Amino acid sequence: MSFSQDVKYEIIARRIGKPCCALAACYGAACFGKYFDAQGMVLHTEIPEAARLVQKLYHRVGIEGEIVQKERLGGPISEFSVKDPEQVARMMELFGHTGTEASLRINPAILQCSGCVSAFVSMAFLCSGTMTDPQKEYNLEFLTGRRNLARDFEALIAEHEFCPHRTLRKGANVIYVKASEPLVDLLTFMGAPKAAMQLMELKMVKDVRNKTNRIINCETANLSKMAAANAPVNKAVRYLEEHGDLAGLPEPLRQAAQVRLEQPDASLAQLAPLLDPPVSRSGLSHRFKRLQEIAETLRERREHG
Repeated sequence: MSFSQDVKYEIIARRIGKPCCALAACYGAACFGKYFDAQGMVLHTEIPEAARLVQKLYHRVGIEGEIVQKERLGGPISEFSVKDPEQVARMMELFGHTGTEASLRINPAILQCSGCVSAFVSMAFLCSGTMTDPQKEYNLEFLTGRRNLARDFEALIAEHEFCPHRTLRKGANVIYVKASEPLVDLLTFMGAPKAAMQLMELKMVKDVRNKTNRIINCETANLSKMAAANAPVNKAVRYLEEHGDLAGLPEPLRQAAQVRLEQPDASLAQLAPLLDPPVSRSGLSHRFKRLQEIAETLRERREHG
């Protein structure tokens, strides 16, 4: 089962208590179903339990509808519909529509409380929504072919600070939420707290993994820089050692060369306290530069006689 289906089954299991919220849920199913006009409403879903839930909610508000199982190439679907003229008239009266509107808009009178908005949004997701596996990316979408409905719906969930966006994809209006924190809040609002908690846990794991990777990458970069910085000094000190030149150096330079030979990968901060007496990093850096200059001078003398 996909993460999106998990969310839908959790929504199906939620209890809608108040009559006004039950009506809002029915309204959500009509708006985001396959059809909603003067001929009635039709909802198609791959989840039989979703069709049965919608049928129960419609029965609860006094509207009777039928469920039919249909076969299609992609697999069987459940169709819930309200087509009887008397039932359609009752539905239109309850929803405050005529069915002949040129463009479907959300009737705000149906959404009387925050529970109504929650029921409406959750039913919209149950009927037309999808969510990407959060292990891949954060993305929850609602789809509708109705442009003004999409605009109204975007504004509705924006009022609750879920940070929605809207786009057009292959002729369908898509309202989507991508940020993880608004997604957690939206899942909880729709009645899917388990999915919200799972998303939070996955985000925590991702954040820890990303932080660890950043630290490792930073340390690797620092080590690479340090190795590049140490290479010329190491080369100079080894040259002086191989040609027996260290013994003739002043004590401070001889000490600096010795600690570098013993710890070729150490930083200035690690080496400076090892000298007797200890020196600052800038002081040690100066000694290393002198060692490089001496090595270069001796090399040129030997190469040119």
